[in-house]
Amino acid sequence: MLRERAKGRTQAQAAARAGMSVRTVRTYERRGKLPSQLKQPRTYRSRPDPFAEDWPWVTAQLEHDPALQGQTLFGLLCERQPGRYQVGQLRTLQRHIATWRAQSGPEREVIFPQVHEPGEAAQSDFTHMSSLGITLGGVPFPHLVYHLVLVYSNVEAVQICFSESFEALVEGFETCLWQVIGGVPRQHRTDHLSAAIAPLDAEGRAQAKQRYQLLMAHYGLEPTTNNLGVAHENGDVEQEHRQFKRAVDQALRARGSREFADRAAYARFLQNLVKQRNLRRQTRWLQERDALRPLPAAPLDLCREVRVPVSRFSTIQVLRNTYSVPSRLIGATLLVRVRSETLQVYRGTTPLLTMPRLLGTRQHRIDYRHVIWSLVRKPGAFAHYRYRDDLFPSLTFRRAYDALRAHAPDRADWHYVRLLHLAASTAESEVELALGLLLDQRLTPTFDAVRDLVRTPAAQRVPELSTPVLDLSVYDRLLGRVAGHA
Repeated sequence: MLRERAKGRTQAQAAARAGMSVRTVRTYERRGKLPSQLKQPRTYRSRPDPFAEDWPWVTAQLEHDPALQGQTLFGLLCERQPGRYQVGQLRTLQRHIATWRAQSGPEREVIFPQVHEPGEAAQSDFTHMSSLGITLGGVPFPHLVYHLVLVYSNVEAVQICFSESFEALVEGFETCLWQVIGGVPRQHRTDHLSAAIAPLDAEGRAQAKQRYQLLMAHYGLEPTTNNLGVAHENGDVEQEHRQFKRAVDQALRARGSREFADRAAYARFLQNLVKQRNLRRQTRWLQERDALRPLPAAPLDLCREVRVPVSRFSTIQVLRNTYSVPSRLIGATLLVRVRSETLQVYRGTTPLLTMPRLLGTRQHRIDYRHVIWSLVRKPGAFAHYRYRDDLFPSLTFRRAYDALRAHAPDRADWHYVRLLHLAASTAESEVELALGLLLDQRLTPTFDAVRDLVRTPAAQRVPELSTPVLDLSVYDRLLGRVAGHA
């Protein structure tokens, strides 16, 4: 109506075009305000307040515990005054409580946005990825990701891991710096690393803190931590956790499958995704890259070292887990270098073997190859061996033992122990194949039957190498020719 009047239309014409009466047009022109400007806040109640009588009790409860919710207080009121309140009045009480909190409630914590400088800080933390439903070869792949983020540019790097251990932190930090970031900021912020340090004993915690200080000193970084329980102080990496996992989920949906052939294929998928995400941050990354300090000459490659004796059971105890070692080491003291996924065993400075690291505590991993040479001489010990279940390398071996128990119960342990001895002295895959063939034909997989099927590896003849005759005269002629041209 006002636009039409501004064009020079009469009141009647403007009213017709606006779809209102001429009288309404005259009223609005006389008042000189829009309809929304004519509304005044209501200062009176249209109906009595149903909570007026109990409101002092409600405010007393809120002053005692401001976190109480309206639904909880409404339920308590219904218990105090049965039949007085109806379900539809809950929203009225919630509005009353919201008004009280705005006028008289406790002060809320204020988050102060920070100004970040290029090359100033990096933040890191672990995040669980199991909710994404990744499978490798059809098997669920529960895992975590170590996540490092540069605060200014939000350029990120990730590393697959399986626990929030100190070793996973160190290896993830160095891998991310060297393979993706390519430089060193001035500060590194983490949480209190309670998940990595708390499971350790007092000596282990002291060593972990010392090694972390050595790591930071090696890169010239200032280590900082957020206040206990205040996650937003590590907010950049916490926010990137959510964004990264959302991006992984969307990429998996676009891919059409959460199945990967192996861990290497899944790791390539993550690295390609990180690379694409970092490409969108190039403007700030170019500024931050110039501000980063150069990397040291080599990674520090820190790890925890423990010295453990080998028991008469041919086992060692590492971080409250049990591992078997070759029986020839019984009585020796070994040096074990604990890494995030493996244990490296040394005798002095001589490397002996590398084995997968067990997660958690009170776990055990017994390799039948380490104990079979003694067990084959004492087959009766197999029946009640504490770690007997570890002596079934695969489901096929377990099925073979069950078949022996069913058809030759008196000699089942004797046959099975010799089958393990055959697998250790020849090839486990061939023994497993022979067991599968016998089981498929419903034949008892005795030691003699399996031995007849397993191929004995032929003795390999080492070729005799003759000492080569070196003729250096060609180099003399070449050098003489070069000297003549000079």
